[in-house]
Amino acid sequence: MEGTNDFIEKISHLNNKILNEVRKVVIGQDDIAQFCLVGLLSSGHVLLEGVPGTAKTLLMRTLAHILGLEFKRIQFTPDLMPADILGTNIFNFQKNEFILTKGPIFTQFLLADEINRTPPKTQSALLQAMQEFEVTIDGVNHRLSDIFFVAATQNPIEQEGTYPLPEAQLDRFLLKLIVSYPSETAEIEMVSRHQRGAVSARPADLGVEVVTNIKQLVGVQKYIQNIVVSDNVVRYIVNLVRQTRENPFILCGASPRSTLMLTSASRTLAILQGRDYVIPDDIKRLYQPVIAHRIVLKPDAQIQGITDAKVLQDIIEKTPVPR
Repeated sequence: MEGTNDFIEKISHLNNKILNEVRKVVIGQDDIAQFCLVGLLSSGHVLLEGVPGTAKTLLMRTLAHILGLEFKRIQFTPDLMPADILGTNIFNFQKNEFILTKGPIFTQFLLADEINRTPPKTQSALLQAMQEFEVTIDGVNHRLSDIFFVAATQNPIEQEGTYPLPEAQLDRFLLKLIVSYPSETAEIEMVSRHQRGAVSARPADLGVEVVTNIKQLVGVQKYIQNIVVSDNVVRYIVNLVRQTRENPFILCGASPRSTLMLTSASRTLAILQGRDYVIPDDIKRLYQPVIAHRIVLKPDAQIQGITDAKVLQDIIEKTPVPR
């Protein structure tokens, strides 16, 4: 078997290839693409929040193509039912038996578009799949793919006709990513590409190549699970999470599961950066995406205009960093 350093170098090289392929289609969203890859390789899921037109759907479709994964998209609407996601058993008169018609959840890379537009009953159809990687239909459990990744999107400004995600649903997402507007330079490049005819929504039409496959991704997932975080860094992670429970502006702090999620994501990011050890900068980079959607601010803090981002940034700045 190849040496550890060689394997880590290959993972880092693969990470760079993936990001380079993403740039052929989506400009200025490198961090979002990187964090989505962290989520997938950590066996987690991501929630993307951004205004319409910031390439959330295109980015996810492109990433799935690059990774060689089967991609399905569900447009969440108020009349969507759980069976529309999971599937249902239909009686076959010729065979005189019920046959399962699988829903779109039976895939490897699932885009749940505008997830907050459907009622909680339908949102909850994803809960078991995201946590246990299996679904139950008519009392029978069905195992999902070895790689099962959910990327959900929501619009932060249009609240009419939406249903806020319950805490249990939010907690299933490893990362919540804020998709912001691109920089001026990136937007100019977008216009230039558009004028040159790069208008297809199909990544393959834009020269995007498949650089890996499910077998290789599963191998990377298993390798990451063997990475051990040093005691000093573990204490740093625990300290950062526990401070959310003591902060005067936070009503409900992050749970112990948050500590595990932050540790897991940090290991993955370290490997993608070419290291078999986690450093404090990995924790700092992931702290807000992992923790922000797991805390609840006090009403008076919200009235004062204090945001979860500011509170978490203050915690990072005041927490001693281990050597």
